Amino acid sequence: MTNHTTEWSCAETSTLWTLYLNNSMSACVLRYFLETVEDKQIRAIIAKAYDVASSNENELKAVFWKEKYPLPLAFSENDINLKAPRLFSDTFQLAYVLQMAKIGMVTYGASLSAISRKDIRTLYTTFMQRTIEIFDITTDLLLERGLYIKKPSTVIPDRAYLVEDKKYFSGLNPLVNKRTLNTIEVTHLSMNIETNQIGMLLCTAFSQTAVSKEVREFMVKAKQMAQTHIKTFVDILLKDDIQAPMAADYSVTASHIPPFSDKLMMFHNSLMVAAGIGNYATASSASQRTDIALKYEKLSSESALLAKSGADIMVTNRWMEKPPSTADREELSKERE
Repeated sequence: MTNHTTEWSCAETSTLWTLYLNNSMSACVLRYFLETVEDKQIRAIIAKAYDVASSNENELKAVFWKEKYPLPLAFSENDINLKAPRLFSDTFQLAYVLQMAKIGMVTYGASLSAISRKDIRTLYTTFMQRTIEIFDITTDLLLERGLYIKKPSTVIPDRAYLVEDKKYFSGLNPLVNKRTLNTIEVTHLSMNIETNQIGMLLCTAFSQTAVSKEVREFMVKAKQMAQTHIKTFVDILLKDDIQAPMAADYSVTASHIPPFSDKLMMFHNSLMVAAGIGNYATASSASQRTDIALKYEKLSSESALLAKSGADIMVTNRWMEKPPSTADREELSKERE
């Protein structure tokens, strides 16, 4: 009789593979941060985040070994230069940890929802709990230091209201005044400004430290796209006299010495772009003004084109690992001939 509790599906394979690469990359970045961070409180959080990424990577590795599944190449000490000078300010490093924790919570949640095997569900639940703890302590310290990028405040309504007119959803007709933004739309616009600010600074650092000219030019292009997207979101908020959230004291030094391999930087960029596209899809579906929803679709298309050009660079340089695939039945049939 088949033991349905131990069956191995594409969900287990794909999520384990993805999470292993992500944690391997994160461990490298955080290991470098530990060499350059100066603030003791921020260092303690980075050390904890590094321990989480390293533990997750090792626990995922144990599953691969147990199932006799080939281990992804991922990243190693060859992808970091711990002697590289300081590239990021302490406050940026703290904000980076928060941003990666947010991405982690979304990724672990999606992975957990796809899994049926009890042992893997337990593992992903543990990963989620660890990430939530990092999110909490990082948010607390940013708030304590006055560095947290707060969402715009809004007036509390006096009662509940109903949508009285279908014009509530309009926004494309230039002859019709657009309604003011609702709080759901403001929240997503603000969050996407924040994520693009982190991405912009990260690409700034990568563009000045990449060894390959092709990678440097790609990072400049990615930085410029993030700037354009930030302006788009800021302009929408300002039209309703809503102050856009802006980063406080996050900065990149003038160092040109690379702390990371070009391979790691390209992978990191692809991870951030993929997370951004996911954010835009969520924001588009939640936005009830058609002009805003369509803007997200346009920006998603731009991000997808950037991701494709980045993937081309990775393939050309043999930096992209092929995800586990299903069996090619046609090819298997040919082998029997």
